[in-house]
This record gives sequence, structure tokens and C-alpha cells, in this order.
Amino acid sequence: MRVKRIKAAGIIFCISILFLCDCGIQSPSSVDKIHIGVAYYNQSDTFLNELVDCFKEQINELKDDGSSVTMTLRAASGSQRTQDDQVKELIDAGCNVLCVNLVDRTDPSEIIDLARENNVPVIFFNREPVTEDMMQWENLYYVGADAKQSGVMQGELATEAIHANHWIDRNKDGKIQYVVLEGEPGHQDTIIRTENAVDTLKNNGIELEKLSCGIANWNRAQAQNRMVQIINQYQNKIELVLANNDDMALGALDAYKKLNFTETDFPVFFGIDGTNAGLEAVLDKKLSGTVYNDKEGQAAAMAKLAVEVVSKDGTKTDALDNDKYIYLPYSKVTTDNVNNFLNEPDASSD
Repeated sequence: MRVKRIKAAGIIFCISILFLCDCGIQSPSSVDKIHIGVAYYNQSDTFLNELVDCFKEQINELKDDGSSVTMTLRAASGSQRTQDDQVKELIDAGCNVLCVNLVDRTDPSEIIDLARENNVPVIFFNREPVTEDMMQWENLYYVGADAKQSGVMQGELATEAIHANHWIDRNKDGKIQYVVLEGEPGHQDTIIRTENAVDTLKNNGIELEKLSCGIANWNRAQAQNRMVQIINQYQNKIELVLANNDDMALGALDAYKKLNFTETDFPVFFGIDGTNAGLEAVLDKKLSGTVYNDKEGQAAAMAKLAVEVVSKDGTKTDALDNDKYIYLPYSKVTTDNVNNFLNEPDASSD
């Protein structure tokens, strides 16, 4: 049984048990009709699409258990104004709980005001609002992961690779010349992932020389274009690429292919998120590693919490930190364990 399937199955089992018991989530007969409005920042984001797909699967599980659950999805194409309007439409359409992946994590005020005026709880996910905004109302929640942990794990993966493969330091100068590809400015994961990955390398005795840093907004095509520029400047001097997500790591790899570099001249690439494409690239040894962002666990936690905040008695899960936060752990992925995270048929299916 694959690791992530076991984790997701365990969470689903727990949700089912809670439906049948007097503790936790109420039984279907004592839960109001649940209409979930999901608003996320951009439909072109690979990880978000995979997370939303997992959430849809969780909602279908709830339907199979007899609950009256409906869901409406809206993507904002990167516009906070559009997202604000979409949230109003979702509330007007009768949604009694919202799951919101903010376009601008620093600007949730209109959404919070709309939700509070209509008494509709909000579960923010993936993009964490600042603490002051989360304190504006008691019915605001967040489900996501600890960005610091992902940066530390990426730094550990890179450290392990450098210690095990002396050829990474191609010019034998005792330093690793590196490039960072970052998500959009202002996102908490951009800053935290980069800082902790680099600090972890340094704290483990790796001497670094930063050649360049490029903003690619989590996007593979943008990362390819930015990396082409960086490669043209530094040629084969780059020994390590740290990308804030898998799509940008793959975009960097695309740039080397586009410029017809041979694989022996490639640096090592590390991503974060464990998207399907990222995992396949680790399996094929195109990426040296990634950090798995538990989309199955986050989707299950969101579904469970959405049911709880609409239930008649208002019971909320004990998993909440400070009555507001649920953080799912990351996992390091290498060629040694990548098969545990890939969506593959169960061996027992024959």
C-alpha cells in the first residue's frame, strides 16, 4: 500500500467514524445541508489544481456517507478584486461555508467582512492570512502546512546530495554556486522556503555562492524563461538550483534542454510540493528531490472542518491549533522512496 494512500485512507476512515459517533462530527441526520463555496487564486497553478481535485474526492466521500453536500468552485485568475466578487456571489448563492485560497494573503478584509455579515465561516487554505486578520472573527480558520519545514527539508535534501556526490562541485572550488527560483513576492512560502533552504545548507557546512535569484510566480513557463536568461549569463557555472515549487524546478530543467546542454552539464534541481509531474521527474532522476506537500491530508482536514463548522452544535476538531489552525507535515522525497507517493494501482488489485 502506498504511503499517501494509507494516510488519506486513514483520514477518510476517521471522518467516517466521527460521522457515526456522538463525538466529533454530527451524524448526517443532525447536520444541516452543506453548501461549500471554494475560491482559489488561479486555475493555472498545478499544486492547487491537484489539491482541489483531492478536495472534490473528499466531498464525494461525504456524499457516499449520506450527507447533503454540494460544492461550487471559482478561480480568480490572479485578481483579488475578482475573488472578492466571486465570494459575494458564492454567499448570495447560499454557500454556508467558504474555503478560500487568497489571491493576496495580505488583503482578506473584504472577504472577512462579507463572511461575518452573513455568518458564513471561512476556511483559508494554502495561503495563510497574517495573524492580525485571522483574529478579526472567531469563525476564521486555516488549513495548510508549515512553510519553514518545507524549506528546511529542501535544504536537507540538497545537503545530503552534495555530501554523497562530490561531482556536484564541478569546478572543485569547495563552494556550491547556486540559483534560486522563487514564487511571487509577498507569498509567505516564497520568503520562508528560500531562507530556510539556504540556511539549512549553510548550517550543515555547505559553503555557498549565490549567482542569481529569479521570480517566476510558481509557473513553469516563467521559470524556463527566467532560467534561460540566467544560464546565458553564467553558462555552466551553476551547480545547484533551488526552486520554491516543482513547476519552477521543472521549468529550470526545461531551460537547459532548450539551450541544448548535455545532461553532464546540468546542475542538480530541487523542488517542493510533490506534484504528479514533480514526482515523476524524481522517479526519472531529472529532479534530485522534492518535498511532498500533503494535499490529501489537507483536503481531508478541510472537508472535516467544513462539516463541523456547519453542524448544529458547532463542534470543532481537536486538531485545531489555537482554535484556528491545522498544519499538515511535509515529507522528503528522493528516488529511494518516490514510489510511495505516486498514484499507482494497488498491488492487490490483481
